[in-house]
Amino acid sequence: MSVSQTQDIPARGNVNDYALLLLMSSFSGATFGLIKIAVETIPPATLVAARTGMACAILLAFMAFHRISLPRTRRVWAALALQACFNSVIPYTLIAWAQQTIDTSVVTILSSTTPVFTFLIGVFVTRLEVPNTKRMLGVVLGLLGVVLVVGRNSHGAWLTGMPQQLAIVGAAICFACSATLGRQFRHLDPTAPAAGSLLCGAVVLIPLSFILDNGWQVAPSARSVLGLISLAIFPTTIGFVLYFRLLKSLGSLATTAQSYLRVPVGVAIGVVCFGEALSAIQFAGLALVLIGVAAMAAQHREPNADRS
Repeated sequence: MSVSQTQDIPARGNVNDYALLLLMSSFSGATFGLIKIAVETIPPATLVAARTGMACAILLAFMAFHRISLPRTRRVWAALALQACFNSVIPYTLIAWAQQTIDTSVVTILSSTTPVFTFLIGVFVTRLEVPNTKRMLGVVLGLLGVVLVVGRNSHGAWLTGMPQQLAIVGAAICFACSATLGRQFRHLDPTAPAAGSLLCGAVVLIPLSFILDNGWQVAPSARSVLGLISLAIFPTTIGFVLYFRLLKSLGSLATTAQSYLRVPVGVAIGVVCFGEALSAIQFAGLALVLIGVAAMAAQHREPNADRS
């Protein structure tokens, strides 16, 4: 097998690819603020089921209008079912549960570890990533930045809510697995795996919400409904299409770099909209995070790689 077949070295991204990456990062950064609003009166499982179901319906309607077909083979649907576990069912539920008690900015920061786990999976599990000095430096700087940003909470004490924090880290690991698995859908139109994985997720989550939350009894506020609708349209529907589009053009590591890029957006929303406080050292950490992602997402070439 040639080097190009064993390494995650996609075609060099163009300006549009990186513009789309920034757009996806902005949507993703707003995700946790929208969840914070929606989960005020909507239980976690119901919120996740509604978010997934609505996004799936929108995508299926879009595909029908443009005559884009869903995958038809059992092998692809089995892969999509597994993908759904890692990119929606498990992480969405963990995040919604955690955001009942911890700050939006903390969730944003902890979830930014996804590229680190993607890189480690690529190096040690799939062998599709080639470690080099620049990317290893990016991992170190990114993690150091995360540590500085988390630091101490607004009351001067080390952050509490360890189970919730670990849940967010678990969600980040799930997203890393999702990015690794998502490479196998590169031959499909980006909307097809997005809709397929959301459909698989909805099949699991909707019945689960009725079991866990008595979903038929939920009486959400108008504010929570608006948060849910925004969540379903922007970071979920549009975000999923951009995600699979960028996996094809930039590869898994550069695509999951949006986990770092969304940090300033998510933290700013927490500070401005929810009155969360950050210290000077935490702002310094944000700078390290951005430097780290620049190093990790930098395009690299292997001089002797066979690209045939």
